[in-house]
Amino acid sequence: MDLSQYRVNDTDAGYFDVSARMELLSNTDNAVLLQQIDQLLSQAPSCRQLLSYKPITTRGRIPGYYPNPEEWELTTEPLFLFEDNVSMLAGAFVASGESYYSECLVSFLAHWAEAKALTTFQYDPNDPQSWFASESMLFAAAMAYATVRPFIVGMEEEREEVESWLQGLALQHSAIPGQPEESCCNNHFYRRALYASMIGILTENDELFRFGVSAIYSALHDMTEAGALPHEVSRGRRAIHYQNYALLYLVTNMQVIARQGYDIFSLEVEGSTIHEAIDYFFAILDDPAVLEDYAPLEQYTGFTKDPQYFTWLEVYQTHFEHPQAASFVQRVRPLYNRSAGGYMTLYFMPPDAQDQLFMDERRRRTEAFQGLDMP
Repeated sequence: MDLSQYRVNDTDAGYFDVSARMELLSNTDNAVLLQQIDQLLSQAPSCRQLLSYKPITTRGRIPGYYPNPEEWELTTEPLFLFEDNVSMLAGAFVASGESYYSECLVSFLAHWAEAKALTTFQYDPNDPQSWFASESMLFAAAMAYATVRPFIVGMEEEREEVESWLQGLALQHSAIPGQPEESCCNNHFYRRALYASMIGILTENDELFRFGVSAIYSALHDMTEAGALPHEVSRGRRAIHYQNYALLYLVTNMQVIARQGYDIFSLEVEGSTIHEAIDYFFAILDDPAVLEDYAPLEQYTGFTKDPQYFTWLEVYQTHFEHPQAASFVQRVRPLYNRSAGGYMTLYFMPPDAQDQLFMDERRRRTEAFQGLDMP
């Protein structure tokens, strides 16, 4: 596939207009946004504390989620802590404008880069959880760093070290193609593409950027006429969950690509666009019978109570009106994903979209991010 027309045009574009958003937030009276700002700044970590954390320089075995959910959660806790910390520092900077948070983020990432963290992961096709876990750490770091980098004054050595580290990790990780008919081409490809696009932009690496773009073409090529993503809806009782899970990374990646000046949301491959995949998700969510022979009618819907899976809706609605999406997203805000963009309601929601949260705190509470690193 010739993607030579895609190249990095703006290394500081990130995935949203940070300056414009900071100005909006500084003047908003929207209760949803103000509440998220207050909660974020009250929880923002201490930089001294973060720099005392030991970077992950070895990678032991991570058990599969489904066979051993408790062991999986315990083993992945330090990985998730890294993702939460980088996303929180970026969010605190956007919410406050304080350079303390942006400089802390650069120092924290430079600390990991100096230790050559994450470079020793082992890939085993029969036991790929360590490889899977690295994906989200990479795009968590890259998206957080992209948010603050244009505002950093000085720190040239730290920035150079961070960018070199991220690029090396992206090249090392993406060089592994994954298993045929599985991680080569399913949601894990879309996850690898997200960090490739973002890191490719940060380091002005057109090849990495094109790798990220290629996943969009691949997904649209594979899509059925109805909008189903075959690798995802073949997941039995979790077919609806995985159709949505794929959209989380595809739409977020499309936003990264769009910030480089490409009309990627209008891309059509053999008659398929991303819009059919989104319409299909809402169709099967409303009536699992639409899945027909792909999966059983008894579908797992627990993921609908976990806001992390729907951050892509904030992005999509900034480009297109979609009544079902607008109705659904109001029930799950505020939306946060510790790795795929962080505080997406804070970054994307128009102030006139919603001024009150009407879901109780217990339902909004993220359920330990179950599933983020599942095959």
